[in-house]
Amino acid sequence: MKRTSALRAAAAALLLTVGLGAAQAMPASAVPTAASPTASAGLLDAMRQDLGLTERQAEERLAAERTATRVESAARKAAGGAYGGSWFDAGSGRLVVALTDRAEQAEVEALGADTRIVRHSAGALDRAKARLDTRSAPSGVAGWHVDPRSNSVVVTVVRADRNAPAVRAFVDRAREAGPVTVAETATAPRTYAAGTVGGDPYYTGNVRCSIGFSVHGGFVTAGHCGGAGAAVRGWDGSAMGTFQGSSFPGNDYAYVSIHSGWWTVPVVLGWGVTPDRLVRGSAEAPIGASICRSGSTTKWHCGSVLAKNETVNYSQGAVQQMTKTSVCAEGGDSGGAFISGDQAQGVTSGGWGNCSSGGQTWFQPVNEILGRYGLTLHTA
Repeated sequence: MKRTSALRAAAAALLLTVGLGAAQAMPASAVPTAASPTASAGLLDAMRQDLGLTERQAEERLAAERTATRVESAARKAAGGAYGGSWFDAGSGRLVVALTDRAEQAEVEALGADTRIVRHSAGALDRAKARLDTRSAPSGVAGWHVDPRSNSVVVTVVRADRNAPAVRAFVDRAREAGPVTVAETATAPRTYAAGTVGGDPYYTGNVRCSIGFSVHGGFVTAGHCGGAGAAVRGWDGSAMGTFQGSSFPGNDYAYVSIHSGWWTVPVVLGWGVTPDRLVRGSAEAPIGASICRSGSTTKWHCGSVLAKNETVNYSQGAVQQMTKTSVCAEGGDSGGAFISGDQAQGVTSGGWGNCSSGGQTWFQPVNEILGRYGLTLHTA
């Protein structure tokens, strides 16, 4: 990855533009071409390629998703104990809220959401999933998550192992914990480690991973990329920082503090597919929303949020509270940024498939990482 003096000059100009102050700068790899609007030409092109949308459809969907994100928190509050989860319906362009009681239906619909009456509340489903999280799973079980659309806990099994005694026994025990639906996947998930700008590469030992998001003092990334105390080298091989905290399995997140000579900015690389993205916050996108990922191997790809709070069963152990997406990824993309519009979503953990034939990828939500380490997201 070539860095030039011209890019470094542009980096200095950006500092003045976004008001980072004299103490902050940035590696030249992070230079945005402009403080582009959410629906930039490159982003729309990526959504056209990965989601099969026209430019107008992509613009309309982004606008609808922003509305759905605002409506979701208000609807959850209005529903109270009757809340059964929610998701964005790309067909209607509206948020759908599941309710266990019709008494709250009118109030929730007045907020601009559609409603569905279901049997189980989100709280009941979360408790059923929490009971599964206390159990060990065989390798033939890929993971489990609460799915508001089916109003159940979905246990995903590897197709080739679906009839294995250990897998069948786990599913039977899962059904004792609460309402369960079984889904299949062709391949077991794996982490994306291959050997401070979102998507840029860094190295620890002989492993290459990707930066997630800049925080004041460093960046967040995936925990499986390095343990606490491990030294980090930047894209140019120079000393960059140190893992101050890391958790994997159980979680898959980490915090890296950076040395003097390295700087942070609120940017995620678009790799020439879309203009580099300014990060303006971390509002959580709903299920069904479009989402994009930046990583040092496969660069920029987009897809949709498929599920939240999924427990993913890697060979190294289960990781909880993950978000599943239809975005592809490959080795070396681990730790990279998932972003929806200009809102940070999480850091790449692992998945199955690749960016030639497709696949699915999970990320660890960024707000959980910020809370765990007491960090402040660097925003524009």
